[in-house]
Amino acid sequence: MSNQRQLPALNWPLIALLGFIAALTPLAIDMYLPALPQIGLAFEASATQVQQTLTLFSVGFALGQLVVGPISDSVGRRRVMLVGSILFAITAILCARAESISELNLWRSLQGVAGAASGVMISAIVKDMFEQDDFSRMMSFIVLVMTLAPLVAPLIGGYVALWFGWRGIFWSLALLGLAACILVMLFIPETLAKEYRQPLAIGRSLRNYRKIFADPVSLALMCAGAFSFACLFSFLISGSYVYIELYDIDIDKVGYLFAFNVVALMILTFINGRFVGRKGAPHMLRWGLYVQFFGAMLLLPSIFVDGIIWLVVIPCMVIIGATTMVGSNLMAKLLQRHSTMAGTASSVVGSFRFGVGALIGSASTILPFNVQTNMALTIVISASASMFCYRLHRGFKVRHG
Repeated sequence: MSNQRQLPALNWPLIALLGFIAALTPLAIDMYLPALPQIGLAFEASATQVQQTLTLFSVGFALGQLVVGPISDSVGRRRVMLVGSILFAITAILCARAESISELNLWRSLQGVAGAASGVMISAIVKDMFEQDDFSRMMSFIVLVMTLAPLVAPLIGGYVALWFGWRGIFWSLALLGLAACILVMLFIPETLAKEYRQPLAIGRSLRNYRKIFADPVSLALMCAGAFSFACLFSFLISGSYVYIELYDIDIDKVGYLFAFNVVALMILTFINGRFVGRKGAPHMLRWGLYVQFFGAMLLLPSIFVDGIIWLVVIPCMVIIGATTMVGSNLMAKLLQRHSTMAGTASSVVGSFRFGVGALIGSASTILPFNVQTNMALTIVISASASMFCYRLHRGFKVRHG
């Protein structure tokens, strides 16, 4: 009898709860985006130095996943999620009390690790309970709930920064982390039965990592996911500077432009949830990549034309809207391929996608052009590379199965 059949069905309150916990990471990213220029002024730091706070958070999140995945396969999902929520709240407090940009960078990187400890468990919990297409459908609904966070986060973050300064944003994140801790203790069940747990062994974890990376089908898919995420990260790291500094959008108004992206995200996530059961995760993954590539092509004119904000806003809506369609279906395919080590596979796939994607997306900060051109070039190249890797995966699949 499979592990999925022994566990209760996922109910809507639990979907909402998992969505809230999964939202901690996007909240930690999106809520302080409007305040990036303000943080730079407070610490007399350059735009590149401030953008590193986001890059280091992402690197911490990526590396943390490599650790928490195998641990969760050994001790269970609930305990890891609880510890992650506690550490998230503590590091948010430390960020709020930072006295220099280097200190903020340190606490943000640790906050990324803490976010991984709770966030990566979401997909592992759902994988414990559902097979591939049902997994993708349930993850779509969880992501749909989760997307309410980045919809309101830049709006709330902008007003909090205006009224209380940028430190108020991190105090707010600390309260949310504490709320997540309480909710995990009260309502999250343990989904990994003891008979399915694996002894924690570094050698076994390394062998499992090697098995995943040695599979050309999995590696090509992970590269497609990483380049897809690079499109999103490039916008996150540069979007507030584009809107505030190039188009003179007020800090408390920039969140409304970010909200357009999340509306598109919610629409495409809803469509994915409705059709993945009939079409299957591979089909929806392919269409998600097509949509993202189309959006990147719409962004091309902004490389050559400055001063027209909608040449940036509309293409970014399409690009970011496709992100979860790509991410949830890609994760479904890879976890089904490595179903006997779902926690480890989830951590490797998420770490690679988030870490490599963040590093690629950060290239937009070192290109020699203006911030809008740098962002657009990074997105166009990344979307093209994502399509190439996906087609490469299909070729490998024919040869290797």
